[in-house]
Formats: sequence, C-alpha cells, structure tokens
Amino acid sequence: MTKDVEVQEQGDFSAKDYHEPPPAPLIDPEELGKWAFYRAVIAEFVATLLFLYVTILTIIGHNSSTDSKKGPGVTDCDGVGILGIAWAFGGMIFILVYCTAGISGGHINPAVTFGLFLGRKVSLIRAVLYMVAQCAGAICGTGLAKAFQKAYYDRYGGGVNFVQPGYSKGTALGAEIIGTFVLVYTVFSATDPKRNARDSHVPVLAPLPIGFAVFMVHLATIPVTGTGINPARSFGAAVIYNGSKAWDDHWIFWVGPAIGALAAAIYHQYILRAAAIKALGSFRSNN
Repeated sequence: MTKDVEVQEQGDFSAKDYHEPPPAPLIDPEELGKWAFYRAVIAEFVATLLFLYVTILTIIGHNSSTDSKKGPGVTDCDGVGILGIAWAFGGMIFILVYCTAGISGGHINPAVTFGLFLGRKVSLIRAVLYMVAQCAGAICGTGLAKAFQKAYYDRYGGGVNFVQPGYSKGTALGAEIIGTFVLVYTVFSATDPKRNARDSHVPVLAPLPIGFAVFMVHLATIPVTGTGINPARSFGAAVIYNGSKAWDDHWIFWVGPAIGALAAAIYHQYILRAAAIKALGSFRSNN
C-alpha cells in the first residue's frame, strides 16, 4: 500500500497527494458577471437539446420498426431493441459529457446538478440556471425530433416516460430512485479528486463510466418506466407530446431522481469521504 504523502519543492510534507477544491459558495453573485458562466449555461442547453433529439428519435424509430400493424412479418427484432435504446442514451451521455465537461461540467441532467449542488460542487445560482437551461434544451430537442418525424411522433408515443403496464407507482418510484442513485454516485466517484490522484496512471476518461452507468440503468429500468433518471428528459418529452399518458405519473420522474441524487450525495460525501467525521474532528480540535 502507498501512503498519501507528497514531498513538496520546499521540502515540506503534505498529508495527502491530491488537491481538494474548496466548497462552492451557496450564492455567488460574481458568477453573473462572467462570460464563462453564461457559456456554461449555453453548453448545458445545447448538450441537452442534442441528447433529447438523438434519443427520442431512436425510441420512435424502434417503435416504428416493430409496429406489428405494418405487416404480419414484423417482429421486435426489426428494431434496435432495449439494448439499442440503452446504447443511444449511454453513448450520447458519454459523447456530450466528453465535449462539455471542460466548459460546464457536463451535467445534462437536473438530478446530477442537484446532487452536485448538495455536495457543494456548484453554487445555487449556477444550479438553478443549469436546470432551467437543461429543461429548455430538452423541450427544444424533443420539438426538433417531432418536426423531423411528424408523421410518427404522436403515433409512437413521443418517447414519453410513464409507468409501464404491470408495474405499480411504488415500483416505478423505486426504480427511478435507485437508477438515479447509481448515476449520481458514479458522477461523484468519477470526478473525485482523490480517486483521480490515486489512479492517475490509469488512462480512464470520466465520461466513460458515467455513460456506462446510464447504459446499465436503462437496461434495467426501460421495462418499468422507460427510464427517466433525468427530469429534463422526462419533462421535455411530456411538454411536446402533451398527452394524458405523459402527465399522469409525471411527478415520479422528478421526485424519484431528486431522492436518488440526495441519497448519492449523502453516501459519497458523508460516508465514503467521511465529511461528517472530518467536520466533527475539526470542531473538537478547535475546542
């Protein structure tokens, strides 16, 4: 085992070989005067737009290809299937996080933004504007998908999330909570400065495990809810489709991800990183 000890240029010793960034301020008005902040908000808008455009069209294309009304020979094998849909969601997250991580952090999901806000990684102002940009981007992306596939969009459900037949609302809520927990927990772990310092010799991109987390969660929960784990994705599809099916259980796709993100933030920050114990130790030493 290696020790977390680093020899600095001046000969001093540090107890750890990584830099822990300070907590983000709760409210940081100075952000509003910086172009980098607005550039990040725009990046979140565009990334979520592209995410919804590609994924919604994938769902519609699959439903169209497997429509049994087109002929007796049509089967589920004619579409991309659950595996293909999961790859579309996971692959797009990998691509978009890779492209935007250096600009906005590559959240592309209000649940991720909420979790990082709870972990003091972003300020309240940034979190709120990110969520607004993500929801707006989701609406625009779904709107573009409908514009390009107008003949099929309404016919094949518009890619909306809803509780699938045979499942209860409680099961659907649980699926959304656990699925979002897996995603947000992966985001915290992939961006952890201690892990990055310890595993610096391993050439692993942070977007890769995040994309795989989205892929795996979709494989598990598409049969239950169609997989939300992203309130902006569910909201954008519901706004454009605007049918009763889209709104009946829509609260599940906000409440579930919020609870999952909260649980992931608490687990990572206060149990795995022992923030609560560190704070208690600091308090005792000051006394």
